[in-house]
Amino acid sequence: MNEEASDVDRFLALVAAAQGRDNRLTSIQAGLLVTAELGIAGDSRTFARMLGIAHSLVLRELNALAEHEGVLQIVKRDPRTMRVHYKLPPGDET
Repeated sequence: MNEEASDVDRFLALVAAAQGRDNRLTSIQAGLLVTAELGIAGDSRTFARMLGIAHSLVLRELNALAEHEGVLQIVKRDPRTMRVHYKLPPGDET
């Protein structure tokens, strides 16, 4: 198995584990949490490009996730590009 495939498998396993811990999470929401935890992506546009999905879909899922208190913090919004920067709340990084 090549390194890229194993990275994808690891990412998908982490997303599934996040959903296992909180069954309210969609796969995109769990992916947002995993990328924030691993420092892979900290903004909506980067996340959307990495996964090849529509930025508007990521924004919708990110906003829904941010409504769950203490799960994810939105730190900055760029009104021109619609990019939203996010991070895990303090103490949630593992």
